[in-house]
Amino acid sequence: MNTFPIMLGTLCVFALGYRYYSAFIAAKVLALDDSRITPSHIYEDGHNYVPSPKWVLFGHHFAAIAGAGPLVGPTLAAQFGFAPGFIWILVGAVLCGCVHDFTVLVASVRHKGRSLADVARTEVGPYAGLVTMIALLFILLVTLAGLGIVVVNALANSPWGVFTIGMTIPIAILMGVYMFKSSPGQIRIVGPSIAGVILLLAAVISGRWFADSAYAHVLTFSGHQIVFAMAIYGFVASVLPVWFLLEPRDYLSTYMKLGTIALLIVGVFVVHPDIKFPAVTEFIHGGGPIIGGKLYPFLFVTIACGAISGFHALISSGTTPKMLWKETDARFIGYGAMMCEGIVAVLALIAACSMYPGDYFAINAAPAVYAKLGMHTVNLDMFSKEVGEKLAGRTGGAVSLAVGMAQIFRGIPGMKSLTSYWYHYAIMFEALFILTTVDTGTRVARYVMHELLGKVHKPFSNTAWLPGNLTTSLLVVVSWGYLIYTGSISTIWPLFGTGNQLLATIALAVVTTFLVNMGKVKYALITAIPMCFVGVTTLTAGVLSIKNIYLPLAQKPGHGFQGYLDATLMVIFVTGVVLVLIESGRRCWKTLHGVPIPEEAFGPVKETDVKMACC
Repeated sequence: MNTFPIMLGTLCVFALGYRYYSAFIAAKVLALDDSRITPSHIYEDGHNYVPSPKWVLFGHHFAAIAGAGPLVGPTLAAQFGFAPGFIWILVGAVLCGCVHDFTVLVASVRHKGRSLADVARTEVGPYAGLVTMIALLFILLVTLAGLGIVVVNALANSPWGVFTIGMTIPIAILMGVYMFKSSPGQIRIVGPSIAGVILLLAAVISGRWFADSAYAHVLTFSGHQIVFAMAIYGFVASVLPVWFLLEPRDYLSTYMKLGTIALLIVGVFVVHPDIKFPAVTEFIHGGGPIIGGKLYPFLFVTIACGAISGFHALISSGTTPKMLWKETDARFIGYGAMMCEGIVAVLALIAACSMYPGDYFAINAAPAVYAKLGMHTVNLDMFSKEVGEKLAGRTGGAVSLAVGMAQIFRGIPGMKSLTSYWYHYAIMFEALFILTTVDTGTRVARYVMHELLGKVHKPFSNTAWLPGNLTTSLLVVVSWGYLIYTGSISTIWPLFGTGNQLLATIALAVVTTFLVNMGKVKYALITAIPMCFVGVTTLTAGVLSIKNIYLPLAQKPGHGFQGYLDATLMVIFVTGVVLVLIESGRRCWKTLHGVPIPEEAFGPVKETDVKMACC
């Protein structure tokens, strides 16, 4: 199967979805209106509420949402074959994921840039708000662990990756000062962007030199050391003002992300590698060496962010609505960024499926498991020699994706001799892709922790209160750091994927209620239908995961605590989702039968109302 028409068709589907479907939602469903003053202007504080230009905020938002999911999820889901994942990514992204991100962003903007839990409290009711907040916090911590463990696997014993990723931090700080503080009252973009890209390319090139130098051992870290370094970075990034590190680093990384994606698209059009995988494999019925469950429901929770992601709801109701310049920017940022993530997911699937199945499974399955499959490698020994690393048994998806990407790049004329460079570049690209999600996710988790602890001790409600910032940030990084330190990709990824999709179900339930309360009942199906499909599918996956993964794990010697912890977390996820769905259904029923909507539901709708709200 040739990838040229596949890639062309993918771009056409997403372009049509953005041009027509997102325009319909913006104009008819959400009625975006730039006369409404956004929270970034009303509550501007220079710390969290910072009015930001559309392109800068798009860079931050895309970098924050595009983590491990669209890269690793489709790569692991290739176990089931090319066709199921490809179809779900296209349909799921256009009709579910993009709609989810877009509507949550607007709902948060209409509620003063508050979190999804606060929107649920206002739109559905106090009880739903509390349940959403608790479920959201637990799911978010597991999501951060799922994203982080991929970084650990990618950067462990990789001085090149650690050097390049580390250099993005001082580069971002310089960009932040240059962009936001060099000219009072003015935000500079062009100069910092050019300087940042040049310095980033220099960091990539010098990273290879550093890895070959006598000093490489200084930045050669074990997996556990990477966990500690990530926790320290997440803590610092969460506490510092958003303009100082987080926003410019995400904006900077977006150049690399989008640049690499564009290069991959060109590579597919030039090289047009063949899909070596069958449309479906024998593992659709279960018993696969990577994903033990059947195609339904585990394909959907494995692909996760590539089609729809509950984590995106945290960004769309976390940092992004506090920086949105005007309402109409929400279409480009909310729908557009998720559309780009869908393209990333398709590219990841193509890269994985362009490998021979024997090579793919040799990398992603443990050697003992692979030996039982009766498969044989084709190009794996050649790739191992060219990149200078042993590739067999490097589970988790990151390595096989890097091999697939390098295979596409080496097919471009004049690039064959640079296979090792492209492989390590891809590893570094994946790590950068994910870390920008970890730092923003940690900050969002801090916001949620502020709201939760604020119910016990009032000062915690103030997100600018330094003792509260330090306390909540520490609690967050210790929690996700512990899960990474004690877990593995086989235990964390199913928990992450299922929890992530359950959070998307919660978000879709809240925005469905938001639309009903707005009087947009005839349009509520655009969120209600995805909510029903994703909810039923993921609840099924959650129950099966408890039965077939976590409880059996708890019976193994030395894994009892981890197995019961994972099972308990999954029970919390499932219970929280069911409760929110019930409460949302009750609220919608009341609204449709004439019961007055909750106070402040769907936010101020006129400019005068907004001015009154801020006074």
